[in-house]
Amino acid sequence: MSGTVTTRRSEWWAGVRALAPMLLGVAPFGLIYGVLAVGAGMPAWLACAMSAVVFGGASQMILTQLWAAGTPALLIAATVAMVNLRHALYSATIAPALAHLPARWKMLIAYLLTDEAFAAMTQRLGDDAQHRRYRHWFFFGAGFSLWASWQLSTLAGVLVGAQVPRGLPLDFFLPLTFIAIIVPGLRHRAHVAAAVASSALAVACFGLPHKLGLMAAALGGIAIGMLVLGGKPGGKRGGKVGKESTA
Repeated sequence: MSGTVTTRRSEWWAGVRALAPMLLGVAPFGLIYGVLAVGAGMPAWLACAMSAVVFGGASQMILTQLWAAGTPALLIAATVAMVNLRHALYSATIAPALAHLPARWKMLIAYLLTDEAFAAMTQRLGDDAQHRRYRHWFFFGAGFSLWASWQLSTLAGVLVGAQVPRGLPLDFFLPLTFIAIIVPGLRHRAHVAAAVASSALAVACFGLPHKLGLMAAALGGIAIGMLVLGGKPGGKRGGKVGKESTA
């Protein structure tokens, strides 16, 4: 592409195209979230507002479950924050590419930074000077396309969920959704150990009040995964790592 002139518009559309294949998985996830949120008794406006404010598929799914269980707001906030800690690692990776930008750009891209968007953004971290000039427009296009898809799919799920009888066990779709997301990412021994440990802890701690078993399972899974990761021979911590796949 040496003869192609790079512009803000071309980079923005390049970001949109980079995210397009991932939207096939994001849209059904947003639809399921909207249906589950309404089924849990959440007002439609709040379910949509959460997609705009939180903008995180896994954390919104967990928040919906905690909401339905009547968990105190402080515990909900702590659990969602823990689930989203991985975004701090994403930010640390992207930050050098944004260092020269004004604060408004940093805040915008930080808001749009999700699992899928991060996977696309990393494609541009090693660009030459020609593409580097407008690289932040690529980040913007990738993040915005995912954001728009998530808002629309959430709205569709809310509209569909409003027509579904409250007595149906819609929460059954929540574990199925997470299984579909997590299983393809179990590529290493540490991943499998973390998944098995967190699953066992979730079952063992199911009876804890305010859904605290979820937090115990998450912390236990992280700890076991890190132990297995640190115990690899030769001091290699983890080998190749697969890309995250949650909104």
